[in-house]
Amino acid sequence: MASESADNGHRRVCVTTTTGQANNFEGSKSIAADGVHFVARQPILDLNGRVHAFRLLFREESEPEKSASAGRAMMETAAFHKLNKPSELKRLTGSLVAIVRCAPEALSEELAQVLPPSLTVLEIAPSGGATPELKATCEKLKALGFRLALGEFTGQPEFDSLVELADYIKVDFGRSQPEERRELLQRLRGKSIILLASNLETQKDYLKAREEGFTLFEGYWFCQPVMKRNRRPPANQMLRIEILQALQKQPLDLVKVSQLVKRDGPLTYQLLRLANSPLWALRQPVESIQAALLAVGDDAFRRIATLAIATEFNGDQPAELLCMVMVRARFCEVAGVRRGLDPFGQYLLGLLSLLPAMQGQPMSELAPALAVSPEIRAALMGTKTPERVLLGWLESCECGDWAGCDAAAQADGLNQQELVKTYVEAVAWAEAALHSGS
Repeated sequence: MASESADNGHRRVCVTTTTGQANNFEGSKSIAADGVHFVARQPILDLNGRVHAFRLLFREESEPEKSASAGRAMMETAAFHKLNKPSELKRLTGSLVAIVRCAPEALSEELAQVLPPSLTVLEIAPSGGATPELKATCEKLKALGFRLALGEFTGQPEFDSLVELADYIKVDFGRSQPEERRELLQRLRGKSIILLASNLETQKDYLKAREEGFTLFEGYWFCQPVMKRNRRPPANQMLRIEILQALQKQPLDLVKVSQLVKRDGPLTYQLLRLANSPLWALRQPVESIQAALLAVGDDAFRRIATLAIATEFNGDQPAELLCMVMVRARFCEVAGVRRGLDPFGQYLLGLLSLLPAMQGQPMSELAPALAVSPEIRAALMGTKTPERVLLGWLESCECGDWAGCDAAAQADGLNQQELVKTYVEAVAWAEAALHSGS
């Protein structure tokens, strides 16, 4: 189940679809788990904090005892989402490589029919050993254009034949010892294999992996706030909170908002960059705050301004964290309309939900100063409220908690078919916003 705490966040993006028909969010109270095709993504970051690839997670991975049938189900799920089409796979991976775990029992040349080889890395965890048959299958898959990752590897000599075929070696930090990792890295020194550290839950884990010599990092560490005690918010941060408050006035006070934004140079730049992006399809470029407000209208201006504020709040944190809050904001806003919730309040909830990770302070310290309604403040603090229903579902989705998604849908009458449609659109919107003008 997804955490109730707003101080935490998990960056896995989940796409779920059902095979049943659905007309609105208040659909069936119960959705059969076997009627939902789940797939989630988790970013893999490089030494510079940029996304190198996305690992795709399928529901069937939770059933290793049924590896052969689970592998077949995984391929059926990939086919359902049309991931054989590079354009569809890129919607999940932002044009980057997808790493897909596949049980040895399910490896076959049929994978090329459901996953584009040039965009896919197959992760193999050979629990049954590196048999000659497995090596031969891997050689065939590499000939088709797939790359290979050897997972759950701790340097076992019996896997040397697969190491020679591997493009990536993946080491689980939660299940390996430092001395094992040191010996492994020593053995692999000089080989053209990329070392990937997985299951990094904290900043301490991440720094240790960097120190040991890993160059790719997978886990939730970058969503966890690194606390900075006794820190006073910079003056411009307080100004941005004042701007958030002004943005909620009905109608907008054009003069006041313009004066406040003009006092923040970086924020003005971000706002004008976003206003001139393809997101808003303006016929003429705008060069001032007043022109932007008049061109897009009050509601759109509120969203542009709050998005610009979030961009500045993120500071030097990984851009993937900003993409995550953009997805949350857009998803909560659009889905909130269908549930009769205040759309801008939902937008703010998603946008501010990872503020602790951005600012290095717990939500308990940040929330009291935020210019939001009491209901949104309570939701940010993790309180179970109607305002938090959609964000709670999305949190379960992000961390690959399929049972949590099902439970939330049943408890709150959510239609997951409509939710995922909204979510996919939110991902596309966030990617466009993040990369426009860059």
